[in-house]
Amino acid sequence: MAKGRHGAGVDLAPEDKKKLSKDGLKKAIALFKFTLPYKNTYIIGMLFLVFSTVTTMVFPLLIGEMTKVMEGKSLYNINQVAIFFAVILVAQGIFSFFRVYFFSIVSEKTAADIRKVVYDKFITSPISFFENNRIGDLMSRITSDVSAIQSVLSTTLAEFFRQVATLVIGLAMLVYISCKLTLFMLATFPIIVIAALVFGKYIRTISKKVQEKLAEANVIVEESLQSVSIVKAFTNEKLESKRFSKSVAESVTLALKAATLRGGFITFFIIGLFGGIVLVIWFGGNLVIEKEILIADLITFLTLTIFIGGSMSGLGDLYAQLQRTVGASERILEILEEKSEVNIEKEKVLNPIEGNISFKNVKFSYPSRKDVEVLKGINFEIEAGKKIALVGHSGAGKSTIVQLLMKFYPDFQGKILIDGQDIKNQDVTFLRQNIAIVPQEVILFGGTIFENIAYGKPGATLEEVESAAKKANSIEFIEKFPDKFDTIVGDRGIKLSGGQRQRIAIARAILKDPAIL
Repeated sequence: MAKGRHGAGVDLAPEDKKKLSKDGLKKAIALFKFTLPYKNTYIIGMLFLVFSTVTTMVFPLLIGEMTKVMEGKSLYNINQVAIFFAVILVAQGIFSFFRVYFFSIVSEKTAADIRKVVYDKFITSPISFFENNRIGDLMSRITSDVSAIQSVLSTTLAEFFRQVATLVIGLAMLVYISCKLTLFMLATFPIIVIAALVFGKYIRTISKKVQEKLAEANVIVEESLQSVSIVKAFTNEKLESKRFSKSVAESVTLALKAATLRGGFITFFIIGLFGGIVLVIWFGGNLVIEKEILIADLITFLTLTIFIGGSMSGLGDLYAQLQRTVGASERILEILEEKSEVNIEKEKVLNPIEGNISFKNVKFSYPSRKDVEVLKGINFEIEAGKKIALVGHSGAGKSTIVQLLMKFYPDFQGKILIDGQDIKNQDVTFLRQNIAIVPQEVILFGGTIFENIAYGKPGATLEEVESAAKKANSIEFIEKFPDKFDTIVGDRGIKLSGGQRQRIAIARAILKDPAIL
């Protein structure tokens, strides 16, 4: 019987998707539970991050010390200070290497774990889930969205902590050198904070729209490549090219808008902070003239100010990246919150059934078209071992009956019984392991003929596969291929003819040896 094509994929409109909020941010942070198995590695990485930051902050002090040497006011000579510089440089290099290495371990393994969980969620979700989500969009979530989170774990988050640490340590050192000069420098700080909040809000919104547009582009690629024979048959290569170009152009427009905001944000920091440095030089110069601080202390102060200014300007871009990642996290969490119909950790129960089927007053409408009743009180019985045919015009519900029997759509009225047991009370895995289906539109995997037939019984021997192929009358054409059962069938079985694909599918079903075929 044919697999039905009811319920075409429906893409969620942007307004139907979750808005960014405090609650959304909390949920996004919850995604970091995937780093818990690697918390020790992350802590080691954080330690090296601290060491790297501390050694970085020593540079301004050494520059000040070098100035004191030149003024003859230092306890060290110029060679000793130069050795200090060399030691700090080597230490900085070592600490930076291990910081990057340990954070990379955490990010790579965490991203792999997230991808596995998301894929498991895909594969265990009911058919209705795929009717409400287009494949290209799902592909985008498991690729680009997870990559965004991986980037945060490997670099962005570490850099964010490093810049904050630089800011805190640097300010403490500035206060120690001169409270008066520090207060003067910090006069513009409230303005910077307000600007960060305003810019961050707009950048976050646009960045999520960019992710959605990229997902739309992925959908177009996925659909056009999967149906490339139809595209070519109707000579619509130009149409598909225009569709993709339009989608990419829209994502570029939004990305450039986000980049403009980020650029404006960074420009504001550069002008505000480094313009402030000029004022600090002017104010500090007066303090030197008035003998309140030494020239060496002013140079140390200015160097620290530059370090802090760089950190604050860097914080602007990092903040924008973190906001962008919140959107990606929400999209992944939307998937993880979906309800699975199969527990892949549960062992299969080998308890074969007889195969007596009974439909009692079954009524059904597809979730995507609830106003159209496909089955209107269907009643029939099939005894185990019988071969039956369902005959009717297109759309009469033949495929729907098979899909309900497979429990692809559990929400129906009436009863479907197998061996007297209501399938609504039966485990999905147990039910389907006793049923095999050969769809009209045969779908094969891109591997070998052997792999496609053995899919009906994972772990099957070559003898079992050959036996199934003989029963499906496919052994003859398989033996004619140079590689026989090792022949690659291509994407969706494109290298085989329609009839050959169908016989491979029949062999796959026969190998499963189901009670109901």
